[in-house]
Amino acid sequence: MRLRLGTLVIACVLSVPAPAAEPATQDPYLWLEDVTGKKSLEWVKERNAESARALADSPDLAPMEARFLTILNSTAKIPTVGKSGDFYYNFWKDQTHERGLWRRTTLIEYRKPQPAWETVLDLDSLSKAEHENWVFHGADMLPPDYSRCLLRLSRGGADADLAREFDLTTKAFVKGGFELPEAKSDIGWKDRDAVYVGTDFGAGSMTTSGYPRIVKEWRRGTPLSAATVVYEGKPEDVSVVAYRDHTPGYERDFVYRGPTFFTNETYLRRDGKLVKIEKPDDAEVGVFRDWLLLTLRTDWTVGGKTWPAGALLAAPFEESDAPRERGERIPLRGRNHERKTGGRQHVKVETLHDLV
Repeated sequence: MRLRLGTLVIACVLSVPAPAAEPATQDPYLWLEDVTGKKSLEWVKERNAESARALADSPDLAPMEARFLTILNSTAKIPTVGKSGDFYYNFWKDQTHERGLWRRTTLIEYRKPQPAWETVLDLDSLSKAEHENWVFHGADMLPPDYSRCLLRLSRGGADADLAREFDLTTKAFVKGGFELPEAKSDIGWKDRDAVYVGTDFGAGSMTTSGYPRIVKEWRRGTPLSAATVVYEGKPEDVSVVAYRDHTPGYERDFVYRGPTFFTNETYLRRDGKLVKIEKPDDAEVGVFRDWLLLTLRTDWTVGGKTWPAGALLAAPFEESDAPRERGERIPLRGRNHERKTGGRQHVKVETLHDLV
């Protein structure tokens, strides 16, 4: 049927002259942009019901389900790990741990055919104790000792989740620690006594995409309402995030504003002031020690040279200790550009290197 339809369409295109251009008509589905609206949610519910009926009526459903469960419940799965401090962490789910075990081991144990795992948090037990359907959304570890983390939990796997401070030594939630209510949030460590947080602070604090528009610094022992504003994006942005690079000796704080999914503005935060990094809006930014990394989506001409789309560039930058006025920018420069300090802090991005 699909082949016949395609053939018919091609025949029509070949035999019928192209019609005159018509004025653009309004998208009939623009109303779906209201992602939390009653009409939109009812429409989605109806489509989900159609999909569920189609799957239930398929003779392939039962054998596929059995096959997938066998794969998911297999104990032969390779336990992938992430290293934090001296431990290697893994999140494990099987038929006896439906919601999962967050566990850890040492490198010596991990190299064995059957590692000895230490349970950090049993999500099934926690869900039962708290009468919730908790889904593990990950944890933000605090360097350098990795004794604390910000644990993210979602009710039933929703995008919105909550955050709780967790002690990795006692394997318990920290009483009176950082705790963020359920929302589409972003939270990460600045240091042991402060976090960067973007969440639903009330009317106007979220973007039209449903993500944080405002990012704040929240100090330990103070209510969330006392957190201080770091940056405010625009309502039409996708989201705003602040974060710290915790690399020892290269600690820096950044603010990321995403006007769209494919563009961003990135700022260095120092002494409470923001300095914009000069770069193409569609270039992605990364940091490794004293190197600023850029991935280009489009061609970029700087310092008398054009770098092609897809290039991965690295640029070293330096920081002086003199104060810098708000609004100054970090220029990306080619070789032989002079450094102009003017008695103020100057953040210099000097020679670009193509790493591809």
